[in-house]
Amino acid sequence: MTLSHTLSKQRLHDLLVSAQAQGADAADVVYASGISLNYRVRNQRVEHVERAEGGEIGLRVFLGKKQVVVSSGDTSEEALKQLIARAMEMVRAVPEDPFCGLASPEQQVDFISEVESCDENPDDDAVLLARATEGEAAAMSIPGVSGSEGADASYGRGHSLWMNTNGFYGENKDSMRSLFVSVLATSKGEMERDYDATQAVFAQDLKSPSLVGRLAGERAVKRLGGKRVPSCKLPVIFDPRESGSLLGHLASAINGASLARGVSFLKEQMGKSLFNDSMQVWDDPFRSRGMRSRSFDAEGIATRKRRIIEDGILASWILDLRTARQLGLETTGHAVRSPSSIPHPSVSNFYLDPGSISPKDLLGSVKKGIYVTELIGDGVSMTTGDYSRGAVGYMIENGELTFPINEITIAGNLIDMFAHMVACDDLVFQYGIDAPTLMVEEMTIAGD
Repeated sequence: MTLSHTLSKQRLHDLLVSAQAQGADAADVVYASGISLNYRVRNQRVEHVERAEGGEIGLRVFLGKKQVVVSSGDTSEEALKQLIARAMEMVRAVPEDPFCGLASPEQQVDFISEVESCDENPDDDAVLLARATEGEAAAMSIPGVSGSEGADASYGRGHSLWMNTNGFYGENKDSMRSLFVSVLATSKGEMERDYDATQAVFAQDLKSPSLVGRLAGERAVKRLGGKRVPSCKLPVIFDPRESGSLLGHLASAINGASLARGVSFLKEQMGKSLFNDSMQVWDDPFRSRGMRSRSFDAEGIATRKRRIIEDGILASWILDLRTARQLGLETTGHAVRSPSSIPHPSVSNFYLDPGSISPKDLLGSVKKGIYVTELIGDGVSMTTGDYSRGAVGYMIENGELTFPINEITIAGNLIDMFAHMVACDDLVFQYGIDAPTLMVEEMTIAGD
């Protein structure tokens, strides 16, 4: 399965030259092509097949302190001429943006390192069908599982080209495959669902379909008999399926777009202690087989591994050129963009270092608490840090999981939660934003 859509470096160069000839002061272009394939199986029958292939080109032009982006899926010569004309017409009409502009030649990367972000061996239809079928069959074989919500096996591959009028040119390739299995369990008129999933850049890094299915089935059965608990304050342990979401809130709060608007609860926290002094959070764009690995950002800036939380202290923001200029700082090389958007900052492979305690030992240390396996809703204020989400999981009593719980809400404030957090030693890279099992020492539980 190869990509049939591509553009040459020369055609991108010609497009930029034409844009300047028609009045643009500067310009950049990104061309992204890709292919995706998805098989959905339900009750061992193919329920849905989807395949998509194509490419999109995005041209950004500057006129003084004005900028616009125009994009098209048509890359014929006539379409590209119209793209330039449309961009030049639009840029004259938009308001000025004092912070827009390309990176200077001195800021741009002069050597592009290779990153292992693409598996050159594709997954075909037969592989995906077999993966989904095996995963669902394993889930349905678990006693107590009564029905399938489906098994989805997907594969995707992309190739992007980047160029600007300040001399930058770069290419990036990526691939991704995944399997998601969701099933139902029934007992005495009660029904519960649960799932398991795996995703990776390289096929050999996926969990086996039978393991994914078995875990999905066992989790669904285990949730039967769920209860509510009285409102109280207890320690809360987050399963790795959900612990990364806490790190995601950190990533959002240190994002330059939020900081420039003044709407981050961490806007005054640079250089201050947020976590205990054993905590280290990294952003690593060079991680081998990382889901967000890249050696340059969307503005041609070199990326590098950064320690975001150093010994518990906030040490870096996540910035692109525009937000850095707004804040009077330097870009951190975190710009991303699609062909139809202007650049904005975003993390790459973002993770919390594992701690020194095992999940078993951490669980054993809790006399009474909550173990969360799934979060519901999005009640998080990035302005204040107030946190309130629905949760499903298990009661912890005397160091052991006892009965399933549901229909509860866990609440706190992220600054307090970060400061009173314990990390286990079970970090696994699987989502792009990853954390090991985490415990927040006390949260408010709203139940009965």
